[in-house]
Amino acid sequence: MAQQKIIIYQIFTRLFGNRTNVCKQNGTIAENGCGKINFFSDEVLQQIRAKGITHVWYTGIIRHASMTDYSSFGIPRQHPAVVKGRAGSPYAITDYYDVDPDLAEDVNERSAEFDALVERTHKANMKVIIDFVPNHVARQYHSVVKPEGIVDLGATDNQSMGFSSDNNFYYNVGQQFSPSIDLYAGESEPYTEYPAKATGNDHFDAYPGKNDWYETVKLNYGVDYCDAGGRSEHFSPVPNTWQKMLDILLFWAARGVDGFRCDMAEMVPTAFWSWAIAKVKAINPGILFIAEVYNPMDYRHYVAAGFDYLYDKVGMYDTMRSIICDGCPTSKITTAWQWVDDINEHMLYFLENHDEQRIASNYFAGDAFRAYPALVANVLMRKNPFMVYAGQEYGERGMDEEGFSGCDGRTTIFDYWTVPSLYRAFVSKESTDEECELSRLYSEVLNIANAEKAVSEGDFFDLMYVNEHIAERQYAFLRKANNEMLFVVANFDGAKASLTVNIPDHAFLHIPRKDVVATDLLSGTNVAVHFGSTTSVNVDVDAYKCVILKMQLSMETEEIFNAHNKEEYPPAHTAEHLLNQTMVRMFGCERSRNAHIERKKSKISFILDHKPSRKEEKEIEVRMNELIEEDLPVKYEVVDRNHIPDDISIDRLPEDASENLRIVRIGDYDACPCIGKHVRSTSQIGKFVMLGTNWDEMKHSFRIRFKII
Repeated sequence: MAQQKIIIYQIFTRLFGNRTNVCKQNGTIAENGCGKINFFSDEVLQQIRAKGITHVWYTGIIRHASMTDYSSFGIPRQHPAVVKGRAGSPYAITDYYDVDPDLAEDVNERSAEFDALVERTHKANMKVIIDFVPNHVARQYHSVVKPEGIVDLGATDNQSMGFSSDNNFYYNVGQQFSPSIDLYAGESEPYTEYPAKATGNDHFDAYPGKNDWYETVKLNYGVDYCDAGGRSEHFSPVPNTWQKMLDILLFWAARGVDGFRCDMAEMVPTAFWSWAIAKVKAINPGILFIAEVYNPMDYRHYVAAGFDYLYDKVGMYDTMRSIICDGCPTSKITTAWQWVDDINEHMLYFLENHDEQRIASNYFAGDAFRAYPALVANVLMRKNPFMVYAGQEYGERGMDEEGFSGCDGRTTIFDYWTVPSLYRAFVSKESTDEECELSRLYSEVLNIANAEKAVSEGDFFDLMYVNEHIAERQYAFLRKANNEMLFVVANFDGAKASLTVNIPDHAFLHIPRKDVVATDLLSGTNVAVHFGSTTSVNVDVDAYKCVILKMQLSMETEEIFNAHNKEEYPPAHTAEHLLNQTMVRMFGCERSRNAHIERKKSKISFILDHKPSRKEEKEIEVRMNELIEEDLPVKYEVVDRNHIPDDISIDRLPEDASENLRIVRIGDYDACPCIGKHVRSTSQIGKFVMLGTNWDEMKHSFRIRFKII
């Protein structure tokens, strides 16, 4: 089955389908209206699918705190002092098992309406993602529709203990909740809470400020943040909260949800995620877990815990924004993807979401078209998913002052409101010419990502290291799957660019040395491209536009090499070459004939005339890291067997070796025939660490165990 490029469409459900276009500041639901689940008809969902969308993230589905009174339906009323905005934050959950009543045409049928939405979305050939908010709940959390046998959060807590792994909340024993806000908020009686629970943003006293998440309560996963000796973990036996949260995940998965976007996942211990995700996926193997996580140092811990995708905010998003707004050089895109290249398929790219400012706002680019090159680059450069926030594709500006949410360049998540561009696109059908054009460009690029195997399955080759002359305002790369290749150039500059883009001969090893006809997937025009030993492509790219050339590379003209079954880890494989040459130079030995090179740890053996001393062993490690720091370039050349360079030995080639050979050169230090995968320069290897050695006196075999960090 072909791999699919995932394109997520984030919909703030309360706003998307609002047919009422009043937009009164601080308006009630009666005044400003509210989007409904039933707005997403088969027709609307097909309209969304036609954009190239594969997954819909319906934001704000689970019932959360609001100022709207649904007590007549058996839903507890929330005190307005602990609600942000009239509509409330969708991340202040009041019942994990309930559908938000604001979204229902018939409040009593809200659960059935959601189930029907899931069914319609699946019918439209899209999958459903909802929020899972694991770190905190609303101050007045209380489930009224929990399944039989489920015990409510906090119902069995021992409130005389500040911390207990059996408790669901943290308590400030003997203290009244006393935030720096008005606890009356227009009511005759103030909001009271005794003992005060810890606040959601890890505020563990009874006095949160107005800028804290004062409307939420921190959940207890068995971590004592206020232990006398510092933070301590209590995970055995399994904390009570773990089981309750697992029950919630399984509840929604059983209703057909295909994935969870996990809010502030990094505020919940990875031990819980490892435990819970494994259990959910054991029952629902295809379900997705997406982590909102911002600390790059923790990324790999969350991937190891089972997350499919992580927000790439601090890396790729921040880089793209800086290029668009601040003139940051486009070469920084290369830096952004290289930081996480070992987990690149787990990174979720985006240019907008509900937390970030709208591209077209005065606080970002001011013009949505200026981000079009970033869209093309992010959507097409790797296999990983891309996310669009509803309204982004129409240039929504987010410059309204809705109420609790001021004029900050963001679309409110706290107020009842109507998003102007979405109203014109889906309700009044009166989109402006500019909105229609931007939407067309988005749909075109997203559907290219859906349709082109080179995008969903192909290899990626960054061209910037051989194109320093365009590294300020343009970005170029290749994608290739089998004999299909895409050549992409994005122009971030406000002026038209006439460019000569170099393509190194070794880019994919299988580029034919002849003229090919390429088709620009955006304009439909044909372009002749010649591939020779020094290939370059001349392209004209308009301001804030892109070129996407697709070409068929004839299989008959590809270089043919011997197949092999090794799945190399490029940094370790390149280090193997350096280590071979280092041992040859230090000990006068031959290159290794026995190596097992893997991602976690590797082994390699050499035949030596003596057992190396401790000093010599240390020198091997020091020399390896010196070579890595020298940032030696890794280059390739393809030769036939009649023209093998004098410095290359072929005595170890198999008898059935191919006629054409690929020579890998690492600076002037090492050259060796090899068809494996390598890094572009030695600094990308990381750090070489010797784990240990073994000496076989009988065979004079010296085995080195090492890893790459």
